[in-house]
Amino acid sequence: MVPAAGNNGRLLEVKDLRIHFYTGSGIVKAVDGISYGLKPGQTLGVVGESGSGKTISSLALLRLIPRPGKIISGKILFEDEDLTAKTETEMIAVRGKKIAMIFQNPAYSLNPIYSIGAQLGEILVWHEKVSQKAAQERAAELLQLVGIADPVSRLRQFPHELSGGMKQRVCIARALLCNPALVLADEPTTNLDVTIQAQILDLLMELKNRFHMAMILVTHDMGVVARTADRIVVMYAGRICEEANTKVIFRDPRHPYTKALLETMPRVDQSYTADSRNRLVVIPGRIPNLVDPPTGCRFHPRCAVAMEECSTILPEPVDVAGGHTVSCLKYSGGGTAS
Repeated sequence: MVPAAGNNGRLLEVKDLRIHFYTGSGIVKAVDGISYGLKPGQTLGVVGESGSGKTISSLALLRLIPRPGKIISGKILFEDEDLTAKTETEMIAVRGKKIAMIFQNPAYSLNPIYSIGAQLGEILVWHEKVSQKAAQERAAELLQLVGIADPVSRLRQFPHELSGGMKQRVCIARALLCNPALVLADEPTTNLDVTIQAQILDLLMELKNRFHMAMILVTHDMGVVARTADRIVVMYAGRICEEANTKVIFRDPRHPYTKALLETMPRVDQSYTADSRNRLVVIPGRIPNLVDPPTGCRFHPRCAVAMEECSTILPEPVDVAGGHTVSCLKYSGGGTAS
């Protein structure tokens, strides 16, 4: 089944989304006015350092923001319906059926006291209203599809009886049970060894194409999005600094933060041993405190090419080359005072 697009040809459109966390230390502006779109069947890579807001912005699509977080403004249009305006009962019908999520740590997202079959079957019984027998048959089919041998036996096992890679395959199968239009994958390979990481990424792309799904892949690894994403959104301190097609981002990055991220990637043609002259590049400084973020451009305290006005003017996104948007005063020449 091909997912339905909205009137503008997009499956998903996020408009000026803002998410705040109300803590004892102050208001954390975790997501501070981001906008992007996603077409049916497209893969969007969302990259940035820890604390950039990429995971929270993805959880917002399912309205699963942990307390004391709250969406304070903006719209999340999915198939032309605003998810921020739906009731919790209406969202329950969306989660798992229309939008599914693969979480970062499968050990935490699988319930240790229920068998794999019970956990997968419950989703189908709830959303598809099928019998327990039909649910177990469908679950076994999906386990086999994601590369798990002897799926019927695996359904009787508990999460602690499976390896890390096997657990993640179960989580992928769980996400596909109801053939969702959109799958959110939050760092799906972080806790796996390198060989298994490659297998999981290849599996995700194969299944995405087979089921005609759109996907949002959240990661800090530029190498992951290089091999999987059609477009890339680069986030920093709760804002989007650059968005473009993947090839454009790697060939012609414009924002200083995007360039810095690419420079930190290890190169296969260089050695990084202790006695090597080569050194891994690091971005100086750290992500700012989002209770009291820097005025102007959020990245300016760490930016090697910052100008004086970067500390007072918050740059707005500007299209620099047909769908390649950058939020930097070097290109926009303007913005809003902050």
